[in-house]
Amino acid sequence: MNISVIGTGSWGTALANVLADNGHDVLMWGRNEATVTELNEKHSNEKYLKNVKLNNQLKATISLEKAILHSKILIIAVPTKAIRSVMQDINLYANEKKIFIHVSKGLEPGTFKRISEMIEEEIKPEYFEGVGVLSGPSHAEEVAIKHPTTVAVASANEEVRKIAQDIFINDYFRVYTNDDLIGVEIGGALKNIIALAAGLIDGLGYGDNAKAALVTRGLAEITRLGVKMGADPMTFIGLAGVGDLIVTSTSVHSRNWKCGNMLGHGATLDEALSQMGMVVEGVRTTEAAYEMAKTYGVEMPITEGLYHVLFKGLDVKEGIKNLMNREKTNE
Repeated sequence: MNISVIGTGSWGTALANVLADNGHDVLMWGRNEATVTELNEKHSNEKYLKNVKLNNQLKATISLEKAILHSKILIIAVPTKAIRSVMQDINLYANEKKIFIHVSKGLEPGTFKRISEMIEEEIKPEYFEGVGVLSGPSHAEEVAIKHPTTVAVASANEEVRKIAQDIFINDYFRVYTNDDLIGVEIGGALKNIIALAAGLIDGLGYGDNAKAALVTRGLAEITRLGVKMGADPMTFIGLAGVGDLIVTSTSVHSRNWKCGNMLGHGATLDEALSQMGMVVEGVRTTEAAYEMAKTYGVEMPITEGLYHVLFKGLDVKEGIKNLMNREKTNE
């Protein structure tokens, strides 16, 4: 099949490679001309995936029009903050109904919209056939070198779920289907908050006991908010819930963990983000989730504490002390 991947970051590149390995005609789109040239001529993307040789059949373009016209199936792999503008641009070039499978993990501050909601709001009805999300415990660095990985694809549209599963699944990339779009998107977005906090714990040198407790209680507050928004609670004990939470909170590949770790070692947020050189979705999502928790009346003490550390200047150690000294209660 012809498939277009919108975005040339680490995750978009790794997934494009999976699709090319599966024999699909894959065209990637990106704004950076040097990256596009490297993908076409050297079959690599050293900025995001160092020392990885990509499938020779991968192609890339800086022409969004060319990418949109290449395929009915669009894999959306751009940061959350770029979703609306990219969708608006897609409307300019689309000539048929498209299937959108996004692989981003975040929420929109202010509106609290999930990515699928933003896509459906922005794409004109005549160009929209369905939307889904692919999510789960999956570092791009490991997928790109064909380490065994298992993810979930969710959509309210059964045909979208089946198409996404069929185009991606192979002997190193296993895909399960799930009809809980809300839960899979919420799990993928909110785990970045907990991963940031886990990085802080490690940066402070507080050890495994503290991090295990944080991740466990983090899953509880993710589930509380997700269920309030209409998700199936069982989703959060699956791949897009606890699976993604574990891998993002414990791995040196995780951008959110790395950012939190730098904060724990004394860096400011601006310093950490500057050193990362890549989007850290958990920062923006913390702001959104903090406001959502108040709006929905959901208790999220870890998210609240991290919000005050990131945006209100609260000392990290003071924030952890506040968590430990919360009123005693049942688990």
